[in-house]
Amino acid sequence: MRHFLLSLSLLALFFSCKAPEARKPVSISSGSFISESINRNKELSAREETRIQKIIKEDSLNNYITSDGGFWYYYEKKDTISTITPKFGDVVNFNYNIKDLNNVIIYNRKELDTVNYAIDQEDLFFGLREGLKLMKEGEIVTFLFPSYQAYGYYGDDNKIGTNIPLISRVTLNKITKQSTKEN
Repeated sequence: MRHFLLSLSLLALFFSCKAPEARKPVSISSGSFISESINRNKELSAREETRIQKIIKEDSLNNYITSDGGFWYYYEKKDTISTITPKFGDVVNFNYNIKDLNNVIIYNRKELDTVNYAIDQEDLFFGLREGLKLMKEGEIVTFLFPSYQAYGYYGDDNKIGTNIPLISRVTLNKITKQSTKEN
């Protein structure tokens, strides 16, 4: 009898083990949220670009340049002799301010103080990181950044809210080369 119960237990154990079955998803997403988000972002970008283009059109005193990165800028003071611009790892010393597109100051130069920044090795909003790479020592440049080049959806958790395009006047004081080869 014992032998029979042992055999029956082993058979039950053997047949009770089976491969796990894949479960079907509870809900199926159509991707409409992502499509709607893409459309909203395209509309936001188009509205911001229209506002920036209006500012550029109304400013006959300055010659605006469109960057490859998707922002606009003009030189207040330009160095036409030097060819040295900062590269990865170089330390730049600069001052800047931040305004909204209505020219209302959000942060003035004094609040932001003088900044020492290692190119592409520290946190700085994307547009300003890219803008600094275009500058030479002693230059003063005013940048117009759409929100996706500035603080984007999240803002800066202080004075800059969600999706705010910005104007920033930057003075590049000094470039300290960290790379071994000269630019």
